[in-house]
Amino acid sequence: MTGQTADRSVAHATFTIERRYAAAPARVFKAFEDPAQKRRWFVEGEGWEIESFEMDFRVGGFERSSFRFQGGPLVTNETIYQDIVPEKRIIVAYRMTVGGNPISASLATMQFEPDGKGTRLVFTEQDAFLDGYDDVGQREEGCRELLEALAKELDR
Repeated sequence: MTGQTADRSVAHATFTIERRYAAAPARVFKAFEDPAQKRRWFVEGEGWEIESFEMDFRVGGFERSSFRFQGGPLVTNETIYQDIVPEKRIIVAYRMTVGGNPISASLATMQFEPDGKGTRLVFTEQDAFLDGYDDVGQREEGCRELLEALAKELDR
């Protein structure tokens, strides 16, 4: 185990966020499917420096991004699409690192349900947080911020 400490830990957590959007499920789903839209709401933002973003939206496809916040350490996100049902469901498995250190491995499910003329998005994430680099509170807060950025994208 060269380069690794004997102090290793894994903390498991699950959380669910429900969010309503005025847009129809097809429109909300498209914001996840279209690379230009996904980049805008998922990786761009004030203070973020994007080094790379690429996406292949299909079962077995991938999404990879690397970025920094205000010149900080490099953050990477490597995602594999596990299941896609158009306008209904997306399931992904993803791994994140910060400064080269693995911080988590996660499974996330997004369900798109009609809600009047809008959409009820149910986002559920199951996480394994590694070696104390991240925790469920920080991850849930980050996901809530992303879903708020999605709302702004849908208002464009």
